[in-house]
Amino acid sequence: MAERPEIVCICGSLQFAEEMRVANRDLSLAGVIVVAPGVFLDAADVITDEQKIALGELHLRKIDLADRVLVVNPGGYVGESTTREIAYARAAGKPVSFSDPG
Repeated sequence: MAERPEIVCICGSLQFAEEMRVANRDLSLAGVIVVAPGVFLDAADVITDEQKIALGELHLRKIDLADRVLVVNPGGYVGESTTREIAYARAAGKPVSFSDPG
C-alpha cells in the first residue's frame, strides 16, 4: 500500500467560499486529502448560535486530523474565528500557511 497522502485543513472566512473551493480542488488534484468547512450558507439560510458553536468545534477536530493548515485569506483578511483556528493549530504544533501571506 502507498504512503498515506498529506492531510490539509482549509480555514478561512466563509465569505471566501469560492476561493476555498478552488484551493480544495487544487490540493485534491495534487493528491492531498482535504478537510474544509462543511457548511457554506446562502443568504437565506438561518443558523442558530448553538449550531455555529458546534460547527466551530467540529472544525477544530478537523484541524486535529490534519498534517497542516492552509488559511485562505484573500487580501490578507483573517477574521475572529479563523484567528482562533490558527492559534489552535499552532498550539497543536500544526504548520500554518496562508494563501495571501500579505
